[in-house]
Amino acid sequence: MNLHEYQGKELLAQYGVTIQRGIVAHTADEAVEAAKKLTEETGTGWHVIKAQVHAGGRGKGGGVKLAKNLDQVKEHASNILGMQLVTPQTSAEGKLVRKILITEDVFYPGETEPSEIYISVLMDRERKCNVIVYSTEGGMDIEEVAEKTPHLINKEYVDPLMGLQGFQARKIAFNLGMTGVAYKNMVKFISNLYAAFVGSDASMFEINPCLHASDGKIIAVDSKVDLDENALFRHKDLAALRDTDEEDPTDVEAKEYGLNFVNLDGNVGCMVNGAGLAMATMDIIKLSGGEPANFLDVGGTADAARVEKAFRIILRNEKVEAILINIFGGIVRCDRVAQGVIDAYKNIGDIKVPIIVRLQGTNAEIAKKMIDESGLEVRSAILLKEAADEVAKVVG
Repeated sequence: MNLHEYQGKELLAQYGVTIQRGIVAHTADEAVEAAKKLTEETGTGWHVIKAQVHAGGRGKGGGVKLAKNLDQVKEHASNILGMQLVTPQTSAEGKLVRKILITEDVFYPGETEPSEIYISVLMDRERKCNVIVYSTEGGMDIEEVAEKTPHLINKEYVDPLMGLQGFQARKIAFNLGMTGVAYKNMVKFISNLYAAFVGSDASMFEINPCLHASDGKIIAVDSKVDLDENALFRHKDLAALRDTDEEDPTDVEAKEYGLNFVNLDGNVGCMVNGAGLAMATMDIIKLSGGEPANFLDVGGTADAARVEKAFRIILRNEKVEAILINIFGGIVRCDRVAQGVIDAYKNIGDIKVPIIVRLQGTNAEIAKKMIDESGLEVRSAILLKEAADEVAKVVG
């Protein structure tokens, strides 16, 4: 589950990470009032206006602007709110900006020039540990830095059982060229950032840029946070931060009905119970000459209502040329799924794509008989190869 920048910063602050302070606004007038309040609290006369969407590269798309007075705050806020923000991480249509973050300007003058640093914490599945990725070349062009000068990207691997050790935080601060007060602040910043990552059961924390300010402060100017949804039962407060406006409406609807759904670009829809079987089914589809249009796991307790909802979600994809239903009746009874398929077919009506149903396990033969005798345009199969052959006939 992704968080907005302002939400990520609030989470970081709870763990003692120094952040760029800001106030969320939904209108231009709210933005002006937020800027006034920040000026009273921080003394800053300049402000940064940031679009709040679940996508990186906002600055390149015109979603981040510097305002040097209140008139510019209102102008930039008016322009950004309601825009379809297109970035390298969005679709061609972009994302609608519904709210903005008004922040203090932290690029203040001092004895040294401020610099931008890249820092992220994420899981390295291959090494089975966490990793802190960091670079002195932070900012909007970090992807280009990683591609053209990968030697400037450093990694520090952290044993999840041992946790981040003090020498590792000091090593990172040293490699980033920190000295004096900045060195001490960076060590503290890294330690607190890692604590936030572990404490919130996150999949990723990305701070880009992390600012080395002119007075030695280390400040999280941006925040991109991805939480592990499987751990949200332990974090009710974080689960409440979900912004469904930023998610695909189909994904939101699928979650409401307990469906594990991921939209893909293929032409064969699939409905399966169990993630492993779903992956195998997608392989079968590819081997048969088709491309999976989705990943959809109805779960082990699928009933007629859930099957019907899954049908409706798959059929919304105009690219779907056939639907393969592959159910192993271990926990769920195949005849119950068959009844769900029959009911869904009748309730939806006018289904124009072929449907192949492969049911194996508890009451599989009863289920096959139910489908064969239903009079519907549904092709049944018992063996996986039979289902694959039927798919091949449709997409071949």
